[in-house]
This record gives sequence, structure tokens and C-alpha cells, in this order.
Amino acid sequence: MSETARLSRGSIRGHLVTQTVPMMIGVAASSSVGLIDAYFIGRLGPSELAAVSFIFPITIAILSLGVGVMVGINSVIARALGEGDRDRAERRANFGAIFALAIGLVFGVSLHLLLEPLFRLMQAPASLLPLIRDYMEPFALGMPLLLLQMAMTGILRGQGEARYTSYISLTYAIANWILDPLLITGVGAYEGFGVAGAAYATLAGWALGIAVALVLVRRTLLQIHPTLVLKCRMRESAAAIMRVAGPAAFSNAINPIGLSVLTALLASQGEAAVAGFGAAGRLQSFAVVPLLALSGSIGSIVGQNWGANQPDRARLAMLEAALFCIVYGLAVAVLLFAFGDWFADFFTDDSAVIEQFSSYLAISVWGYAGFGVLIVANGALNAVDQARYALLQSFARVFLVMLPMGWLLRPFWGAQAIYAAELAANLIGGGLAAFVAWLVLQAPSRKDVVPRTNR
Repeated sequence: MSETARLSRGSIRGHLVTQTVPMMIGVAASSSVGLIDAYFIGRLGPSELAAVSFIFPITIAILSLGVGVMVGINSVIARALGEGDRDRAERRANFGAIFALAIGLVFGVSLHLLLEPLFRLMQAPASLLPLIRDYMEPFALGMPLLLLQMAMTGILRGQGEARYTSYISLTYAIANWILDPLLITGVGAYEGFGVAGAAYATLAGWALGIAVALVLVRRTLLQIHPTLVLKCRMRESAAAIMRVAGPAAFSNAINPIGLSVLTALLASQGEAAVAGFGAAGRLQSFAVVPLLALSGSIGSIVGQNWGANQPDRARLAMLEAALFCIVYGLAVAVLLFAFGDWFADFFTDDSAVIEQFSSYLAISVWGYAGFGVLIVANGALNAVDQARYALLQSFARVFLVMLPMGWLLRPFWGAQAIYAAELAANLIGGGLAAFVAWLVLQAPSRKDVVPRTNR
């Protein structure tokens, strides 16, 4: 056991609770931003809500890039601390922050240049393109802020500082809660910026989150000293992070890519179907917060124990997390199935949108348990430097199950074919992920599957 890796000692269940609960608060706060955005944008009108429904999968894909970088930084830091190498962990932390900033700049500029072709490819109507541009142009140019905030979160997660990561998320969320009504709909004589106001609020939240993160990191084991980057073997450091971050980013992005295609398929069913699907997706993102939090917290627990050569504790963490996903997923499915119409009224008073919203929930919610097992298994695989397996099973879920099923059944079932395809993908994907993760974590020693890098 390593003295620098406190998650390699003590109760696994206790660590799951203490790491997940703060992260749950943080994820809930971040997810609430989507709900608040949808609420105030919905007050602007159905066209604005439909525009945001086209935007939603793209923004999730962008966030997935940030999550991938965060997971890569988390993984290399947790394993280095598990091995007792604090110096390497600190070098990787500093390199990771600068690396993330550079990635954000490159991808932000690229996205800004490709906005119109991208949304035309998604079959967005010409009437909605001006609204889409209003939101996406500032959002794209703010990507360096997003990536840097994610990097700082990864540095804290790798050390097991889940409580601090929740503070960053709360800062981001509170900024949006305050700014959304001011910047979207306006107050009194001030009219606000409409859809663009939601993007401005998001950028302000990221900037404040970075400021809080920089203060919190000073209280931890690993410190931010950019000059340490000069002591890194930069190519090896980048490779170590990207070996996890690349597949993790693609793995996280695959689902929103699939949702983008499903949204394009739904466009043929009318604007109400797109609006209902998008609004219900916001609610769904909030409903699965505990599962998302658990998928984030398990990485540091599994990573530190794997680095400390304790695979039995890593397996136990995966098993207990999967059981929680099944119990929670079924419980929240019953709740949303029973009260779907009530939740729909929160977003809109359009009867056609409400009908599609409720129809989506009635079908899709029964796959939450499988989705939870999938993302938790992916978190565990990323932590032990086996991100390629997480990528492959996420790919199979979307491209071998969800999209073919939605495409083939849509002529017969209409919008409900899309919802059923998502359900089948979550159930099959969860079963496959549990099987793969268990096989990988059966390795008798971390050295059998994790290549050690000294820098």
C-alpha cells in the first residue's frame, strides 16, 4: 500500500460513499444547468427550444472531450500515487493542465469554423440556424475554459479529493442559476440576449470554476507549478494521458453522436418530436446524476488500488458499484414512468411536445440500470489503462444496436422506434460492459495489464 494513495486503505464501500456523495452534489449541480437553460429558453418559444434540442447532442459531445481529458489526467495521477511516486504525479498534473488548455484552443477554433456545415448535416431547418449560431459561436470560443476546468477537476479527482471537485461544480452551477434569467429572458426593461445568453452564462461559470479550482489545489498534495512541465518528458506524458483520454473522450462522445443521429431521424417526425426528445433528455441527464457521479468516483478508487497492486479491492469496488446501479436505475425508472406528464408540464404547455416527452420517458427509463453499469464499468477500465475496451463496448452499444434498430424500425413505429432503440442499447450495453470489466479486473497483478511509465 502506498502512503500517498489513501483510497488504497480502508473500507471500499466507505470510499465509494465518501467519493460519490460529494461528486453527486457536483454532478447534480452541473446537470441542473441544463434544466435551468431549458426552462428559460422554453419561455422564449418552441423554435428556441427546438434549436437547443439540435444543440444539445453537440454540446454533450464537446463536454465528452473535456471529460476524456479529465479522465486521462485522473488515471495517470491516481496510478502514480498508488505506486508511491508523488513527483511523477505532480509533473503529470501540471503537464495535464497546459495540455488541456492547448486542446481546448484547437478544438474551439475548429468548431467555430464548422458550425453551419455541422448543423446542416444534422438536418437542422434553415429557420433555426440563426438561433443555433447565437448559442454555439460563444460556446465554441469558450472551449479552452471548459478544458482547463476539466483538467483541474481531474487533478483533484486523481488525489481522491471528491469534496473539492463538488465545490467547482457548485460554483459553475450557481453562476448559471443567477445569470440565466438575467442573460436569457432579461429582467424588467432589460431584454436579455435570448438563446445566446445561455452560452454567456456558461462561459462565466467555467471561468469562476477555474478560479475556485486554483485555490483548492493549493490545499492538496499536488501543487500547480507550470515550470514543472519543463522537467517532464513531454512526449511520454502526453502519450500516457492520451492513451486513456483519447479512447475515453471517444467513448463519452459516442453516445451524444448517437443522439445526434437519432435527433436527425426524429426530425422527420416533426418539430414537436425533436423538442420533446430534447427536453426529456435534459430531465434524464438529471435523473441519472448518481450513476454519473459513481462512474466518476470509481476511477480514483480503482486506479489507486490498481497502482498499489491490490486488484481484489478494485474488483470489489466494481461489484458494489454495479449493484447500486441496478437498484437505483430501477427505482428512478418507476418514478419517471409514473409522473412523466407532470415533468413534461415543467418544460412546455404545447400538447404535442408533452405527448412526445411522456412517450420517450415511458420507454427509455427502463434502461437506466444498464446505462449505469456501462458507464461505471467504463470508469473502472479507464482507471486501469484499458480505455480501449471501454471505447469498443460504447461503440458496439451505439453503432451495432441503437442506430441500426432505430433506423430499421422507424418506418413502422415512428418516434417510438427511436426510444425503443435507446432502451435496447442500454440493456445490452450494460450486460456487455459488466462482463468485460470483470474479465479485465481478474488480472492477478496490475503489472500484467498496465504498462508502467516513469515520467
